[in-house]
Order: sequence, then C-alpha cells, then structure tokens
Amino acid sequence: MASTLRTPVSAVLLAAGAGTRLGRGPKALLPAGGIPLVQKMAAVLADGGCTDVCVVLGAEAARVRQAADLSGCTVLENPDWAAGMGGSFRLGVNAAPAGHAVLVALVDQPGVTAPLVRRLIAAHQPGRVTAAGYRAPGGALRRGHPVLFAPGPAAAAARQASGDAGARDFLAAHPGLVDVVDCSDLSDGGDIDTPADLFRLGGYQG
Repeated sequence: MASTLRTPVSAVLLAAGAGTRLGRGPKALLPAGGIPLVQKMAAVLADGGCTDVCVVLGAEAARVRQAADLSGCTVLENPDWAAGMGGSFRLGVNAAPAGHAVLVALVDQPGVTAPLVRRLIAAHQPGRVTAAGYRAPGGALRRGHPVLFAPGPAAAAARQASGDAGARDFLAAHPGLVDVVDCSDLSDGGDIDTPADLFRLGGYQG
C-alpha cells in the first residue's frame, strides 16, 4: 500500500545500550547476516521509506563507529547513555528536521523489516502517533515498536522523556492519540535481551 503521508519521516534508531543482560557487548554489534545489527537496522529504516536515519550511540560508541558502515546516517553519541533510554530518545528526536514526523526504532528488534516500516508510514494520520502492534499468545493486540510520531507529539514526548522510560510515560498519558497497527503477520515484535533470544538474528531481508 502506497503511503499517503505527505510529511517526511525521519528515523531515530536507539542503539546506545551496553547489552549488559546479554553479556556480549553492545547489541549494536551483534552479527546479523554478516553485518553489525545497527547497520542492518539502519538499512531497514531507510528501505522502509524514512527520508533520513539518525543513529544514537552510547556504550563503546567508537568501536561501533569503526565496525559498522553507517554512511548516509546521522550518528549522535549520548554521553549519558547509562542513565537510560530517555536521553537517547530526546537527543534523536530533537535532531530531526523541523516539521518531520519521527519514527523511533530499537536496535535489538531484528524482526522489524522494511515492509513493516512501510506499513506504519502508510497508516499514519497527521497529528497522531502510530505504533506497531503484535498479538500476544491470548490474541490481544499489544503496542510495541517502532513508533511513528507526528511532529507535535514527537516534540512533546521528547520533552517528557527521562530515565529509561523513553516515550512510555507520554504514550500512557495520551492513549487516545495512539493508533496501533497490527504487524503480527510481519514480526512477533520480540527483542534480544538474553542469550535465549539470539535466535532472532538472521540474514537481512529488505
């Protein structure tokens, strides 16, 4: 389905964490089809229709820059990455060009594909927030990532972001603003937190 959204979409890829629970260094450097995961996910966002991609690094940022080809991306470093996702969210969203919608994605969700990104962009309505949704075992549709913010909500969420919450508090406070799009046929929305989740890594498919 072609997008009818006229507002350009900037992507923010949050990739600052140290991967402490996983115990393999930054998740940004996990191998995904022969390339670092952060490089794969940045390509997914661009292939999905985002006009520009901002990658926010933190833990071992110099090592990530050296290992991953992020040419074509804006790469920012969050010096306070250890304080939680909120600072990285704020840094990335505030770097988006004025008037752009902002799609926020997490580096540790390799199941997110370009078709999924395109679906969110196609479904997005002006002034609103569009989130990928995934079916729980019981069938309920749960909000997940990526999340696409219209310019106004993006700025408001960035102002409110703190600690490790990212946009969670903003979204919880404005449930009527959020449209959840079922993406269960494209991904289960799972992330990589522990070694048991490493099966999610695989080849890049645009």
